[in-house]
Amino acid sequence: MKIAASTILITGAGGGIGGALAEQLASKGAALVLVDRNAERGERLASQLRAKGARTRLLVGDLTQPTVPLRLVADAIDQAGAIDILINCAGVQNFGYFADEAAADTTTLFNVNTVAPINLINAVLPHMLARKGGQIVNLGSIFGSIGFPCFASYSASKFALRGFSEALRRELAGTGVGITYVAPRFTKTPFNRNVVNRMADALKMNQDEPADVAASIIEAIENDRLERYLGWPEKLFVRLNAIFPRLVDSALIKQADQMRPFAIEAGR
Repeated sequence: MKIAASTILITGAGGGIGGALAEQLASKGAALVLVDRNAERGERLASQLRAKGARTRLLVGDLTQPTVPLRLVADAIDQAGAIDILINCAGVQNFGYFADEAAADTTTLFNVNTVAPINLINAVLPHMLARKGGQIVNLGSIFGSIGFPCFASYSASKFALRGFSEALRRELAGTGVGITYVAPRFTKTPFNRNVVNRMADALKMNQDEPADVAASIIEAIENDRLERYLGWPEKLFVRLNAIFPRLVDSALIKQADQMRPFAIEAGR
């Protein structure tokens, strides 16, 4: 899909990947509607982009609240006139042993990672269908295809988003509305707690910069890709896990032993 002159709604715009996306999309001539739950952080980004000549609006909303997605979409359409592309970038991550995870934290994670994107899509879809065009981009994770120990609820939320994206893509075939699912690997952003960063370094996980992830997302949009998995050999492991999950089991169980001290620390 063409980005120049498109109006793009981005959730989680104040985050590492969201901010990098906003900067790169603005440089390509897109008009942006930024969504962030932190008004100060969102306005700081919006002001920086406006100073560079970008057409930028900010909407503040807490995606854990059930009425917020509908309100955000309505306000975006009212203020910008249309939404050509929706990018669901906001996310929450829980790390540690699931037995130590509070039920409220699990609920919050699913509300942000899964329920809110689905509700945003539900709100914007009639608008896009009426216009016979649009693009929806769901930011998933490699962990949405490989159930990763100590990230059980996070993996599950991204598995759900991936399945939803696949089903809706098939449902919308021929309507002019496309669905793109992008799955990054570990990315260096404030999204990760300090203990997670130290765990990733200790395990020598491959790590990407937010700007590189943003560029890959934009490439997927411009080329109307259905799916985009980032990183090698991670994308290979996704295929292996789908076909030979027991082979992947042994490797990840060994890795879980290395993660133990970090998981224990996270649960304190």
